[in-house]
Amino acid sequence: MGILFTIFTFATTVLLFIIITFLYFIFQIYSGKSIKNPNYAPVNGTVFRQLFHFNRLYDYQTEVARKQKTFRLLAPGQSELYTTDIRNIEHVLKTKFDKYRKGKYDQDIVTDLFGNGIFAVDGDKWRQQRKLASFTFSTRVLRDFSCSVFRRNAAKLVRNITEMAIVDQIFDMQDTLMRCTLDSIFKVGFGVELNCMEGSSKEGTEFMKAFDDSNALVYWRYVDPMWKLKRYLNIGSEASLTKNIKIIDAFVTNLIRTKRKLLAEERLWNDKEDILSRFLVESRKNSEEMNDKYLRDVILNFMIAGKDTSANTLSWKKVAQEVRDVTSSQDDVVNVEEFTANITDTTLEQMYYLHAALTETLRLYPAVPVDGRCAEVDDILPDGFRMKKGDGLYYMAYAMGRMPYIWGEDAEDFRPERWLNNGVFQPESPFKFIAFHAGPRICPGKDFAYRQMKILAIALLRFFRFKLADDTRKITYRTMFTLHINGSLHLRAIRRTRS
Repeated sequence: MGILFTIFTFATTVLLFIIITFLYFIFQIYSGKSIKNPNYAPVNGTVFRQLFHFNRLYDYQTEVARKQKTFRLLAPGQSELYTTDIRNIEHVLKTKFDKYRKGKYDQDIVTDLFGNGIFAVDGDKWRQQRKLASFTFSTRVLRDFSCSVFRRNAAKLVRNITEMAIVDQIFDMQDTLMRCTLDSIFKVGFGVELNCMEGSSKEGTEFMKAFDDSNALVYWRYVDPMWKLKRYLNIGSEASLTKNIKIIDAFVTNLIRTKRKLLAEERLWNDKEDILSRFLVESRKNSEEMNDKYLRDVILNFMIAGKDTSANTLSWKKVAQEVRDVTSSQDDVVNVEEFTANITDTTLEQMYYLHAALTETLRLYPAVPVDGRCAEVDDILPDGFRMKKGDGLYYMAYAMGRMPYIWGEDAEDFRPERWLNNGVFQPESPFKFIAFHAGPRICPGKDFAYRQMKILAIALLRFFRFKLADDTRKITYRTMFTLHINGSLHLRAIRRTRS
């Protein structure tokens, strides 16, 4: 009886604790939110509603945004506003830039992966990284070095796909492009050859999988109310995340230490083309703050931008024809290395339709589908809705690309011509086309990303046509910070005949 009484008492205590915790949680979600006040954005549920739509989250957000340009989801302690209103986005990212920050809510979620990198920090740390990044991306040295790397890896990619085309082998285009862009960003970012395309880097392959899985697991925290407890107990998704981050940290830290050692031995003074070398030189001015952990965070943030933007966008008949027209002077070139080596800045600048097609792809499938900021003070948005200090405002790039009031009744159609005026590419406001962010935090590597995408596209479309291995399969995305195809994208490559 004593044992049964003890078990009953323990079970009752646990149940009471769960009930109290649940009630406190509900109180935190609903209290002080001005739910029925028309001065605040209409409530569309709690942030945990997204849990039920997680596998199609961006399409769910699009459906809601068609009815309400700005709406609220209630979270413990604050409200989270979601918007497709261009005026609100410009207000947050430019007009009142200093009044909106990343915010503790987001930083708590992303810091384990992104650390103190440029995507996760504000203030002096952001300004320091932004200044150095802007300078680095604007240098002719990095431009020439990166183009050389992109051309060389494009040639490798063509050779690899040629081997598969000869035997009519089905291959995963997403994985193939991810390996190619990872090789490129590691060479440009770290100054090292990863050789993922050749499959000779087991560590690199493990790193790529660990990084993508971590990306998804961290994003899961936005809909998992128990993630902090799971992290504390090191169970479930949080245990998997910890394991993956250890792989990432070990791999990147080893690269940084090797590079630092070579630099200390004066063996890299004439080789500062890559981004890491430039940051290492800068770290000598403040070695205490810019230590290996800080450099790890900086480089990983640049890597996700360079790797995922390009690979995801490249996953068309007018484009192929433009490639043939612009490169027709190379019709006698049969060597792929020679062909890619002749892809000059002038070649890239003439590719208006290609640029439009890539931009149209990013409009509909932005690399970062949702991003946001946190209000530092009470504020009123241009659409008239109030925000309280601590509230978040998220702008939905994926949903925006599908809004008729922004892009017209054909918003959901893939139509590169919308970007052309008399055949010449015409950009839109970055607050309307938000794929590369906007305002002071606009992506410094935008041109860098376009160069890589163009070079790869020119090489692939010059030598191949592609067909889906199974055109009945519905292609969907994996819900994470960056937009990946869920699973594989199996294609066949057919070699083009020259005519």
